[in-house]
Amino acid sequence: METRKNLTAEKMWEATINCDANYDGSFFYAVKTTGIFCRPSCKSKSPKSENIVFFENANDALSGGFRPCKRCRPNLQSEDYDSQKEIVEKAVNIIHQYYDEKIQLKDLAYKVGVSPFYLNRIFRTKTGITPHMYIEKIRIHKSMTLLSTTSLTSTEIAYKIGYDSLSSFYKAFKRVTNSSPKEYRLHYRK
Repeated sequence: METRKNLTAEKMWEATINCDANYDGSFFYAVKTTGIFCRPSCKSKSPKSENIVFFENANDALSGGFRPCKRCRPNLQSEDYDSQKEIVEKAVNIIHQYYDEKIQLKDLAYKVGVSPFYLNRIFRTKTGITPHMYIEKIRIHKSMTLLSTTSLTSTEIAYKIGYDSLSSFYKAFKRVTNSSPKEYRLHYRK
């Protein structure tokens, strides 16, 4: 790995605007106008070159009066730290905790500290599905358990797992399982 001492300002600038993860750990950059410092791979908006200061390590940036970016978390020392993975893990934990309540993307994004657009994009990149689809999946799996292990009606189950209407529950259940709740219960009842 190249170090800050071996890199020219031009090479660091190029790595910064290209969000090049290959340079993470080699240097950090700070933006004078925001007071924030980042890893080269940070996906935040590209700053103007005249507002940039480069540092060899996170401690130098902190000593320079800059605070760490909340997106790329440059103050964490792990070389293989993945800020997007941490955001998705936080979102997944919140979904598992509150799946039975009304969860809107904007509220979920607020709780993990990013924009709804960014959360939707990285969640899909990391999991292959959107947060909405993930919530639906959790709810349907929970309903499958309830259908096969309890005598609760489909209506009771729908409201218990967070659906506002029975028709929404039936549509989601059919989409995920290719059967109605009644058919599922008859087939999988323990």
